[in-house]
Amino acid sequence: MKRAITILFLTLIVLSCSKPKNNSLLQGKVENEQIAIVSKIPGKIIKIMVKEGDFVKKGDTLAILDIPEVDAKKSQAEGAVISAKAQYSMAVKGATDNQIKQLEAKKMGLKEQYEFAQKSINRLSNMLKDSLVSQQTFDETFAKYQGAQAQYNAVLAEIDEARKGARIEQQTMALGQQDRAYGALQEVESANKERYVIAPQDMSIETITLNLGELALPGYTLFNGYISNSTYFRFTVQESQLSGFKKGQEISVGIPNSDKKIKGKITIIKQLGAYGNIATAYPDYELQESLFEVRISPLDINETKDLITKTTVTLSL
Repeated sequence: MKRAITILFLTLIVLSCSKPKNNSLLQGKVENEQIAIVSKIPGKIIKIMVKEGDFVKKGDTLAILDIPEVDAKKSQAEGAVISAKAQYSMAVKGATDNQIKQLEAKKMGLKEQYEFAQKSINRLSNMLKDSLVSQQTFDETFAKYQGAQAQYNAVLAEIDEARKGARIEQQTMALGQQDRAYGALQEVESANKERYVIAPQDMSIETITLNLGELALPGYTLFNGYISNSTYFRFTVQESQLSGFKKGQEISVGIPNSDKKIKGKITIIKQLGAYGNIATAYPDYELQESLFEVRISPLDINETKDLITKTTVTLSL
């Protein structure tokens, strides 16, 4: 008698734990494309602009970081830009007005010496013909004349170079330094913008991982959420049932506890790589069979706006 009771009790347990079977109905899940927003540079969170469950638009500010190092680097970059601009301007402009005046005065003095030497050599040339001066005296005066001419030509070249500016290689080098300084400043300004954590697209905020005052490290996820208008339905189908599904096929998805059906199109059929990815409840399949994910995208995305992610939907086989 006791043995019979024990067998009956075990039978009831097995029956109560057995999975419900409905070969004509397949259960799946409502899914949305997920998005994770990470920090690009390290900084402390000083303000959080949203709450979990909020819907945000593309470009909305989600949080503000405190990055004091950026301010210091910005001052350094601005100083480098000012210095590089001045160096390039000096290379292009050349000498200052006072330097030009000094060279002009030097030119006037050398011009006088050159003209005097020229007159002297002309007079001595005539006197040499009449044997009034020696050849030695004429040669000494001619040497002074050539020296005065060389100095005068040299100062003319100095004035021309001063007015034209530095040589083209020096100007190019100064221009390169200026561009480099501008690049460093733009880099700092770009880093400064990263203090504002911006929503990359319309989305709902599901999880906020840090609180005020906590340090956000580079690459650390600050916000998790779902992309707007990215709802789809995911079902797990065994290999023996796969013949009833074709990519591009239109199909109706049922909403439990409602007479509503949403029309969709099969967009993806792919093999599941892990058991944990099964979307259908109580999958009944042979161990030797492969499992496949069938993804259905709604034809009218507006029909899915009231659906909650991870809730169950059905599909008639």
